[in-house]
Amino acid sequence: MTRYVAFLRAINVGGHVVKMDRLRALFEALPFSNVSTFIASGNVIFEAGGEGRAAEAAIEKTLEAALGYPVAAMVRAGAEVAAIVDYVDGETLDPGGGVTLYVGLLKTAPPRAVARVVAAMSNPVDVLRVHGRELYWQCRKSFSESTVAGPRLEKALHGPATFRNVNTVRRLAARFRD
Repeated sequence: MTRYVAFLRAINVGGHVVKMDRLRALFEALPFSNVSTFIASGNVIFEAGGEGRAAEAAIEKTLEAALGYPVAAMVRAGAEVAAIVDYVDGETLDPGGGVTLYVGLLKTAPPRAVARVVAAMSNPVDVLRVHGRELYWQCRKSFSESTVAGPRLEKALHGPATFRNVNTVRRLAARFRD
């Protein structure tokens, strides 16, 4: 069994409210074990056999049937979550000093041409960098005041993304080290 975290898009935003006990029960109905939620922004830790991609498909199918709208799931194994934090630290992407770093979790690693288009959206307020299946977004203002919008990024990426503050990702990585 492998420990995973599912980063869910469209949970408890935009008028879609899902209680964490209901979300946990939906995951427990799948062939997953040791299910727990982590803060109410759509992060679910679980154990499963098989590949993360198969878990993504099962989660998305189950949640759409139960909730009545599509929910994109980006599943990462514990080692992958730790690798995100290692990349952030190694590349000094989290400079602090009023700059907030968000990690966008993607379904697949975009082609280099797409990564260049996204990086070209950078400006004095927002700096964007794609690495693997993640988009790193340094924002010098609040997320709501950013000059780059999520839908615009998803259009450039040709697919869904869900964003978490790097502090949330760090806390999740620490859970896998315990």
